[in-house]
Amino acid sequence: MVIRQQDLSLSDAAVDRIFRALADATRRDIVRRTLAGEATVSQLAATYDMSFAAVQKHVAVLEGAGLVSKRPHGRERLVRGNPDAIRRAQTLLDAYEQIWRSRIARLDDLIAETDPT
Repeated sequence: MVIRQQDLSLSDAAVDRIFRALADATRRDIVRRTLAGEATVSQLAATYDMSFAAVQKHVAVLEGAGLVSKRPHGRERLVRGNPDAIRRAQTLLDAYEQIWRSRIARLDDLIAETDPT
């Protein structure tokens, strides 16, 4: 089975950005929180043991990967998770799972063919 990323409308670079962004626990938590509801960067920063600037950098990485977006709200920026980007990543993972399951099924068939009993 071949995974055609054009079917997922994701370039190799986009896939790399998404999974690099999701490789960090803080960024995964920010995505989880902003999928549940919008939050300002200040609200996000208040819950982590790091500086506001560090949280801002995490949000920028997520935004660059398309996993969150920011919109102005007065003097602040509201961060919102992007469920479509998560779905595209899930679709890619599902395709990899199908490859894995197909290989296991072929291995099972091969073992059944060579089993002397």
